[in-house]
Amino acid sequence: MRRPPGAGAPCRRRAIQGFVALFLAYALFVLLLESPLVSTSLPGAGASAAAASRKLHLDGAWEGGRAAPARPSKHPHRETLSADGGRGRARRLSWFVSGLELRHLNSTRSGSLRKVAAEAAESGARVFADLHTLATNLTFSQDSPDEEERSMCPHSIALSGDEFRERGRTVELPCGLTLGSYITVAATPHEAHPERDPKITLLKEGEEPIMVSQFMMELQGLKTVDGEDPPRILHFNPRLRGDWSGKPVIEQNTCYRMQWGTPLRCEGWRSRADEETVDGLVKCEKWIRDDEGRSEESKTSWWLNRLIGRTKTVSIDWPYPFVEDHLFVLTLTAGLEGYHVNVDGRHVTSFPYRTGFVLEDATGLSLNGDLDVQSVFAGSLPTTHPSFSPQKHLEMLPSWQAPPLPDEPVEIFIGILSAGNHFAERMAVRKTWMSASQKSSNVVARFFVALHGRNEINVELKKEAEFFGDIVIMPFMDSYDLVVLKTIAICEYGVHVVSARYIMKCDDDTFVRLESVMAEVKKIRNGESLYIGNMNYHHKPLRDGKWAVTYEEWPEEDYPIYANGPGYVISSDIADAILSEFLNHKLRLFKMEDVSMGMWVERFNSTRPVKYVHSIKFCQFGCIDDYYTAHYQSPRQMLCLWDKLQAGKAQCCNMR
Repeated sequence: MRRPPGAGAPCRRRAIQGFVALFLAYALFVLLLESPLVSTSLPGAGASAAAASRKLHLDGAWEGGRAAPARPSKHPHRETLSADGGRGRARRLSWFVSGLELRHLNSTRSGSLRKVAAEAAESGARVFADLHTLATNLTFSQDSPDEEERSMCPHSIALSGDEFRERGRTVELPCGLTLGSYITVAATPHEAHPERDPKITLLKEGEEPIMVSQFMMELQGLKTVDGEDPPRILHFNPRLRGDWSGKPVIEQNTCYRMQWGTPLRCEGWRSRADEETVDGLVKCEKWIRDDEGRSEESKTSWWLNRLIGRTKTVSIDWPYPFVEDHLFVLTLTAGLEGYHVNVDGRHVTSFPYRTGFVLEDATGLSLNGDLDVQSVFAGSLPTTHPSFSPQKHLEMLPSWQAPPLPDEPVEIFIGILSAGNHFAERMAVRKTWMSASQKSSNVVARFFVALHGRNEINVELKKEAEFFGDIVIMPFMDSYDLVVLKTIAICEYGVHVVSARYIMKCDDDTFVRLESVMAEVKKIRNGESLYIGNMNYHHKPLRDGKWAVTYEEWPEEDYPIYANGPGYVISSDIADAILSEFLNHKLRLFKMEDVSMGMWVERFNSTRPVKYVHSIKFCQFGCIDDYYTAHYQSPRQMLCLWDKLQAGKAQCCNMR
């Protein structure tokens, strides 16, 4: 029987509607799987990571946290010098070059920070382009050592006074010191002179200047980055006249990242019998006769008498070892437990090694102050250079390699500022708190490193980056004034590469208690913009001295509220705004990166409220118990802190 016209239309419509409904359901299912806001992890997927990192629970749910930005880019950065770029998503690029567009820095303003940065980027691009050739040449030269290379680590060095002064009053010790190395100096202290330097004495109007005669002998390490003083592995400072005590003293100390340790002062009294010795020798010898049996009470009485103006004549048995206008011969020896100083054949003082400094780090000797040097001789020096060997600082084990970047957004990204030659610092971070982040799907951490002035360091850096996969190379020559660019690159990586909800910046000598930092961040309400750290309020720029800031650089009288640079956290919306202004040539740059961040957050706060959270547990100087971050931690201190944290104790390791 023939159907009436149009009788089959309802059936066809129902079939088409069913097909469309099925297609839409499938599309919705795929969309949900790809959405950055929907987790594809199975329940309990983070449990194994938390168990693997005892005491640290980094994969907990983030209820109430802010939403993550867009899904990460599949190929975020330039694939330069990558050996395995074609292996797909299973293993991302073996190392990254920052995707920050440095061409935005070009400026014609003379002396501006943008112009300095553009020049550094230009020279860095040349070094970067030649890196493969340099690596080949250096490998060849290492395989075929010649006499010139062997002479780079001489067994001894001898300089006359004139030769010493021609070298800027500094002796380079190319391969540092080793057990039994010694340095002998023949010199004559100057007569005391009137001193008006405010660093030494503050004179009131009408007061006569004090008379001063002192000199400094220092064992120094390689410079870290431009603008930062080299570490003082030993600071030996005899003060013949001019010390605040009014007596001749010898003060010894160390200085790491421009932070001085606790001084050892020898004031003429022999070290106490119950005080620890150094290789069996006392820290301070006696040069005042009447101190035998001197108690703490008698010392207090001596100071009290001095305060009330009652003086006492001190008879001298063995004189202070240095005399104005008299030649002395000093020998500094590297022992098993510390440095020993003999003057004119007599032991004067011993200074124990401090955690974080090793003998091969002492690559320079300087002599400054009121001193006329006659000669310098260094003997029993090491004849091999350990400094840039991967075997020395790096443990090339797969267990320390970074895992592939997650396909889903993360809760927090940690950018770690580092210098090219900080191999030991980076390895210490990998072996301690960063190892916990590697086991969590909620955390990603990367080092941000600019190019070094020494080619062999850049070659070693390339090898390190290729193996560990946790370094982001900034293709410009490193400089203290350009650290701010690394901070912008951290924002770019956190927003565009890993799509983190929060972004943390720290240094390679900062120890981070990840669990505690993340617990603080979790307290923030959903959608709230965040800036958390150890805040500075009403700080003013220094207008003179080494760290002076000119009015051209910073015309305002006060800095904005800012968190100290060793460790702070911002939300991703702030980082995204910073990056947008940078790309649109609107971002104001200042050489102090932590102040810059405060300035950028203040600008963001003018359009959208920001929650400022201050905590002293983000330690600026050193460490306090129950810290969130500890700063100025040497590699050995990092390992010590990690051992304590694994035992459930957030306690400091303050001995350096």
